[in-house]
Amino acid sequence: MAARTDAPPGAPFDHDGLAVRVLFGPGRVGALAEALDASGLERVLLIDGLEVPAVVAAVEDVLGRRRVRTLSRVRQHVPVEDAEAARALARELEVDGLVALGGGSATGLAKAIALTEALPIAAVPTTYAGSEMTAIWGMSENDRKTTGRSAQVAPRIVIYDPELTYSLPAGATAASGMNAVAHCVEALWTAAATPLTDAVATEGLALLAAGLRACVADPTDRPARATALRGAWLGGIALASAGTALHHKLCHVLGGFGMPHAEVHAALLPEVTALFAPVVPAAAARIADALGDQDAASGLRSLARELEATQTLADMGLSARQAREAAALAAAAELSSPRAVTEAEILDVLLAAGAPR
Repeated sequence: MAARTDAPPGAPFDHDGLAVRVLFGPGRVGALAEALDASGLERVLLIDGLEVPAVVAAVEDVLGRRRVRTLSRVRQHVPVEDAEAARALARELEVDGLVALGGGSATGLAKAIALTEALPIAAVPTTYAGSEMTAIWGMSENDRKTTGRSAQVAPRIVIYDPELTYSLPAGATAASGMNAVAHCVEALWTAAATPLTDAVATEGLALLAAGLRACVADPTDRPARATALRGAWLGGIALASAGTALHHKLCHVLGGFGMPHAEVHAALLPEVTALFAPVVPAAAARIADALGDQDAASGLRSLARELEATQTLADMGLSARQAREAAALAAAAELSSPRAVTEAEILDVLLAAGAPR
C-alpha cells in the first residue's frame, strides 16, 4: 500500500483488528482469576514489571493457586539474554499461560516468551504504554533493537484497572503518557490508517491530553487516571491496526542504544510531527484540535512542557556518533511514512530533539 497523505472519504482501505477481551474499570483486576479460568489457564507465570510489593502481593492473591511463580527481573527493550532465560523458566515450570503486570517492559518480556513458546498472555498494564493491545514484539542485543509482528504474541486478555495507576509518579505518568500520545499521532498518518483508526486515534489523543494534564497536576485525581488509561487503550488499538512509521522506528533504534523508551517518544514526537505535518494537513488538524492548539507540533511541545516531559536526547545520553548512526539506520528502513525522508532530514529531526552535534 502506498504511503498515506490525507485519504479522501471514498478511498479504499483494509482494516484488521485483534481478538482480545478487555476488562476496564476500578477494581477489575479482581476479575483476573475468572478470566484465566474462562480461558482454561491453570498454571501461569506472573511477570512483575511493577515492583510495588503491595500491588504485586494483591495480584498474587487474586491468582491464588494458578500462579506457579513470579518473575521480577524485567528490563527495558527486552535484552535477548533475558528473553532466553525467561523462556527456559517457562518450559521448566510447565506453565500454560503468562500474566504481565506493569508497563511495556513486562508486556514485552511476556511477548518474547510467547513468540517461541506459544503461551497465551493476560496483560494487566499499570502505565500508559499501550503495547498490551498490539502484536508487536521487540528485543535488543549489541546496540540493536529488533522488532516484528506476530499474532502469537498479542495478549488475549487485558485488564485496565485505574486503581493500579494511582501510585504512578508524575514523571513516569508524563513519559508513559507521551508514549501513548505518540501511538495516536503516528496512527493518523501511516499507510495502513483507516477511518476507524482515525476516529479511535483522535479520541484517544483528546482523552490523553485531558487526563494526563490533570494527573500530573494532581496524581490523586481518580477520574483523570481513568481518562488517561482509556486514552492509552484507544492509542494501543490505533497502533495495533494502523502500525508505525518513522517516529516509532527512531524510538526503537535509539532503544537499541539503551535509551529510555517513553522519554525518547516525548523528545522526538513534536519534531517528527513538524516534518510530516505539511503533507498530512487533515491529520495535523485533527492533532491540533485534540490538543486545543492551532498547530500540531506546537501543541505537542506545549503538552510536553505542561507535563514536564522535556528532556533532550543529549540529556538522556545520546552521543553525536549514535545520532548519525540512528539516522542512517532509520533511513535504510522500509517505512510507511507520509513521504520519503533522507538521512539528512532524519538527522535534523534528531538534532531538533536535542541530539548533540
